[in-house]
Amino acid sequence: MGANTMERKIVLLPIGKVEGWVLDVLEKELAQKYECKVERHKPMDVPKDALNPARGQYDSSLFLRRVHALIGLEDRDKGLGITEVDLYAGGLNFVFGEAELGGQWAVISLSRLRQSYYSLPENRAIFAGRAIKEAVHELGHAYGLEHCPDPECVMHFSNSLSDTDRKRASFCSRCQARLQK
Repeated sequence: MGANTMERKIVLLPIGKVEGWVLDVLEKELAQKYECKVERHKPMDVPKDALNPARGQYDSSLFLRRVHALIGLEDRDKGLGITEVDLYAGGLNFVFGEAELGGQWAVISLSRLRQSYYSLPENRAIFAGRAIKEAVHELGHAYGLEHCPDPECVMHFSNSLSDTDRKRASFCSRCQARLQK
């Protein structure tokens, strides 16, 4: 990403219970993709006031506001909240994640990335691949990248799980060049 990338870091923040192996995978992959140090923060509780009881889902924007207010980061650092609860954003049925475009924080939900959400047998490799793609995607937004028209680029918008499965866990050459800046 640049000459001083090792001075930057990404902070992983489990929100509620998140399996350790998932954090291990994300830590390793994000360190490679973003060429920086990745640290784990102690878990925080799921913000109860983010629950919309009528939907049975949590407001992703409220999640972002809570983590931003509770955990201060150095200016050059980014944070990724990871949760198992189902998230939504205004006007959408659900979101895999949300980020502050060009800001510091992003959040992803693992809920709909699991095969079991769709009454299918669990597949750890498929699940891990999806989690990596969504983590890289949302952090890409935090680093200032917008959605990409290339359906294979990790920055392509995922309107469905098949969109996530179709794209790679890496940036297209155009997005990679923007990230380098």
